[in-house]
Amino acid sequence: MCPGRPRCKRHVERVPEVTHFKPKGIPITELEIVVLSVEELESVRLVDLEGLEHEPAAKSMGISRRAFWDDLQSGRKKITDALVNGKAIEIKGGNYLLKTGRKFYCFGCKHDWEEPFGTGRPMECPKCKNGNIQRQPEGGGCKGNMSGVRGKCSRTARNSGR
Repeated sequence: MCPGRPRCKRHVERVPEVTHFKPKGIPITELEIVVLSVEELESVRLVDLEGLEHEPAAKSMGISRRAFWDDLQSGRKKITDALVNGKAIEIKGGNYLLKTGRKFYCFGCKHDWEEPFGTGRPMECPKCKNGNIQRQPEGGGCKGNMSGVRGKCSRTARNSGR
């Protein structure tokens, strides 16, 4: 049997602070627990709470409409099962990246800052107005020269402090 395509990471705005819900008056040790992934919760939040249509919601999460639909249906089914059948809900796990915006670095004044997704590439540093800026790779603080491989940083002797 073929394993299929790997599941791509979904972009979510935040991990919820409250991760457990249960019926009142019943100890959690006596309840069956439904596990809702963070991306399933995000898909339900975008459509049912924020009121987005499926296409912009899927775009917000960085996935296809079909993948979004699957996450939404799965999340709704789990929430409904817990509510109708008196089960606890635990929100955990999944395959996601937190949307923190895009990070940029100015080679002129060494300032780094963040721009929200969907606002276009800045033309200059907001602090010193220098145009010698670069986007930092996700998850990293590259303050050297980019090597040409997306997301890889190779610091020069000048920028690495040597």
